[in-house]
Amino acid sequence: MARIPLPEPTRTSRIVAVLRARRGEHVVSAAETLAENGVVSVEVTLGTPGALEAVETLRERLPRGCDVGVGTVLTRDDALRAADVGVDYAITPTVVPEVVETFRDAGVPVIPGALTPTEISLAWELGASAVKVFPASLVGVSYVGQLQGPLPHVALIPSGGVAIADARSWLDAGCVAVSLGGPLLGDALDGGDLEALGARARTLVSAVSTAAAYEERIRA
Repeated sequence: MARIPLPEPTRTSRIVAVLRARRGEHVVSAAETLAENGVVSVEVTLGTPGALEAVETLRERLPRGCDVGVGTVLTRDDALRAADVGVDYAITPTVVPEVVETFRDAGVPVIPGALTPTEISLAWELGASAVKVFPASLVGVSYVGQLQGPLPHVALIPSGGVAIADARSWLDAGCVAVSLGGPLLGDALDGGDLEALGARARTLVSAVSTAAAYEERIRA
């Protein structure tokens, strides 16, 4: 089974910003600020009102070299609607085979959420482009090393409680990228301080730039 690779901007920047807002326009302003400050991959969650419309707007307004993905995809119908919009990738909170298969059939990289070794292995065997370790705060950075013993070939992206100060540690431990929401966005998704968001984004990008390179492994 050919695995769909992560899109280049996400793979090289190694940062996914999670955008979950009460209003779609705040998603757009936050994403533009992030892009201006080096965070070029954003996940718009389907819990945001007008999420898919915001995705379409961002695909038009963000500069070339940015990825716009969709998150919190729970059902096959969600997946079909997201694929129709033309998202760069899709992220789910859980492993739902028909959702993973729908995105794969549409040629969309999919990143299912999983926590246990069994869930992570299942997501990978279904053809995930990477697996979201969620909630990452429950297990900590050392969990990555424990997973790499039996599952060194699985590309992991921690999400849920990942702090800016810890981003490099997750990457040094062997993750392909990190996913940050509240610790990065702060109050920006409530119409808050975009200058502060830009400063946090620059701090994160600087930290990630010094992390160990990701070493892709294949299963023996």
